[in-house]
Amino acid sequence: MDFEPGPRSKDLVQRVRAFIREHIAPVEQQHWAEIHEARHGGDWTRWKIPPRVEELKARAKAQGLWNLFLPDAEWGAGLSVLEYAPIAEETGRSLMAPEIFNCSAPDTGNMEVIWRYGSEAQKQQWLRPLLEGEIRSVFCMTEPDVASSDATNMQATARVQGDTVLLDGRKWWSSGIGDPRCKVAIFMGRTPDENRDRKHQHSMVLVPLDTPGVQIQRMLPVLGEYDEPHGHGEVQFTDVRLPLSAIIKGPGMGFEIAQGRLGPGRIHHCMRAIGAAEAALDMAIDRGMQRVAFGQPILNLGGNRERIADARIAIDQARLLTLYAAWKMDTVGAMAAMTEISTIKVAAPLMLQSVVDMAIQIHGAAGVSRDFMLSAFSAQARMLRLADGPDEVHRGVIARIELMKRGHGR
Repeated sequence: MDFEPGPRSKDLVQRVRAFIREHIAPVEQQHWAEIHEARHGGDWTRWKIPPRVEELKARAKAQGLWNLFLPDAEWGAGLSVLEYAPIAEETGRSLMAPEIFNCSAPDTGNMEVIWRYGSEAQKQQWLRPLLEGEIRSVFCMTEPDVASSDATNMQATARVQGDTVLLDGRKWWSSGIGDPRCKVAIFMGRTPDENRDRKHQHSMVLVPLDTPGVQIQRMLPVLGEYDEPHGHGEVQFTDVRLPLSAIIKGPGMGFEIAQGRLGPGRIHHCMRAIGAAEAALDMAIDRGMQRVAFGQPILNLGGNRERIADARIAIDQARLLTLYAAWKMDTVGAMAAMTEISTIKVAAPLMLQSVVDMAIQIHGAAGVSRDFMLSAFSAQARMLRLADGPDEVHRGVIARIELMKRGHGR
């Protein structure tokens, strides 16, 4: 196995790094400060996108730093998962960068779903404007009244009635739905069919957010922050009626699509987490050498040098695990790489949480302020331990596969 990125990947990493250094880093702190100072809180109807976002997106697009995540040369950059991984890491060093390159969640996962499973009409209606960066999207899967770590608990329904599909149910933690540019949701619901097995009882449906019966009820704060202007919403779907052509790949195919969607997305999340950890480590070293206590730089006190060393070890371990998972996905596919994908989904967020916590401690009280990105990285790490399957589910997957290797069934 060879994790060395090819020449094109290396070139893109350098160009992305330069773009972030020259165009994003100088304005990022001001960008988030302006959003927080607007104080719109949970009232998403007042959220606005600062003009600099679209200006930077246009600049990145003009430089060819656009849709780098999509492994299709016609629709995207045509990079493999392994080739894109170091680029995702670079964008993860910034909270702003993924969107600027049109490579941010949940749009990347939604675009991959439509590209991989959508009809030609669905691609023209939704994929094309998403790839152009003209609109944004949301993925509606998690529900408030059930343990969503088990997707078979899903109560929301997508029932086929003649030539239409009828959607009903409540979703929450629908990330990105507060964005004023968000125009379409991918809704996952039960499509009961007694003639099919348990993995063919759900469907994914493309839902324009202005469809009658779709009601955003509130934004949910994450550790006290509303994540403006992105947001995580609770949404009610009541008698939402759409043509059958809105179903992706057909009724009952939701589970298959979900597996295809989440594989690459977990690589992206983990590589961005590694980038955030690298940024946090840089910040810890800089702060620790600049601040003096008891006549010495803080980094020379209380075992902090060992903590820096431990962070380096943990980051490099997580990176190698993630690159291995990416390589295996490229070579044998997501299903054959389930252990590796679940392994990184546990390891990378835990690593980020630990490294950021260390960096916050070295920064002192400033580390939990908005003057640094550490508090946002900390929230990111904690949420990643729940998003796309909690740690416990992924550990269960790993254990089940290990037991099966020894002939102990499921």
